[in-house]
Amino acid sequence: MRKPEILAPAGSLEKLKTAIDFGADAVYIGGSKLNLRAFADNFTNEEISEGVKYAHERGKKVYVTMNVFPHNGDLVGVEDYLRNLQDLGIDAIIVADLAIFSIAREVVPDMEIHISTQANNVNWRSAKFWYDQGAKRVVLARELSMQEIESITSKIPEDCDIEAFVHGSMCMSYSGRCLISNYMTGRDSNRGACAQPCRYKYYLVEEKRPGEYFPVFEDEKGTYIMNSKDLCMIEHIPELVKSGIYSFKIEGRMKSSYYVAAVVKAYRQALDAYWADPENYEFKQEWLDIVTKVSHRSYHTGFYFGEKNKQVYDTSSYVRDYDIVGVVKAYDKETKIATIEQKNRVFENDVVEVLRPVGDGFEVSLLDMKDEAGNKIEVAPRAQMIFTITSETELKEKDMLIKSKGAN
Repeated sequence: MRKPEILAPAGSLEKLKTAIDFGADAVYIGGSKLNLRAFADNFTNEEISEGVKYAHERGKKVYVTMNVFPHNGDLVGVEDYLRNLQDLGIDAIIVADLAIFSIAREVVPDMEIHISTQANNVNWRSAKFWYDQGAKRVVLARELSMQEIESITSKIPEDCDIEAFVHGSMCMSYSGRCLISNYMTGRDSNRGACAQPCRYKYYLVEEKRPGEYFPVFEDEKGTYIMNSKDLCMIEHIPELVKSGIYSFKIEGRMKSSYYVAAVVKAYRQALDAYWADPENYEFKQEWLDIVTKVSHRSYHTGFYFGEKNKQVYDTSSYVRDYDIVGVVKAYDKETKIATIEQKNRVFENDVVEVLRPVGDGFEVSLLDMKDEAGNKIEVAPRAQMIFTITSETELKEKDMLIKSKGAN
């Protein structure tokens, strides 16, 4: 059995580097065409090149999403785009549509292809079909149970990789295929422009009573009848490993660098601990604490364990109890001065948590705060401003400083 891969989202070059620094084995990104996050900070060719170099120098991989369902016009230039991705050195493409798959097999026959969750793979025969056509990996649909996944992995060739989502937002449509956004807003979810109408709050209006809005209830669970909780499988690493899933996929190309860092770190630590000693593995609450501090909806385990009435949620709001306030750029061991790039407003003497790529978290106080010119300041109010603090505790480059919104 191979050690599973932790696959992280990267909506920008900064997030790609963050994901790798905090422990991801691979990242998935969107290029300039044909990916399902049209509003993400998708990568230019220069950024892909830099990202691939950064990843490969550290023994990590980069996958590019091409998982839209293309209309005729979208197919123009696909051949050149694929050749360009190959020249840039990406490790695999993620596709859902037969047209893109067939074009890739023709023009870049040596390119590794992963079949997207959008292709709705829910049984072993479909997984084996894609494998027989030349796909290296199949990303399973999110509506499968652990038992179904184990059945799939037991019936397919050993070198057919299975990937599954283990953390992040859930889509209420069938593996992401949805027309509600098209119908209500004209934005095509299957071409990367979803307006997320499933997160809206709905009321019932009778045509002869305009202006009278009646709340819609479902089993007294609330009015957000299409809104889902977020998936979180951090407490179930042993089950995921034993199921035969090779790649543990984290959702969130539109999420922040803090989200990427925290979630990747938690799953990295949990998987490493289990892999090192499966017989004596014990789950640590701190791993759940880490993923609970990032912006999220209430967590659940999706369809993995067949639990009922856990999907529908009664609000679309996120839990946002913590903010990233800074990233350490440098630390002088002699003067004990840390140089920090501000990410959110923060005050002198604030107590912040330190999230670093390796090792446990801890707290420091922001003492003797000064601006870049050395002037004493009481607050760092401007985004990306550089300031310094004095810290007896050694800080390291890339440490993230996290502050509770309830803290003084």
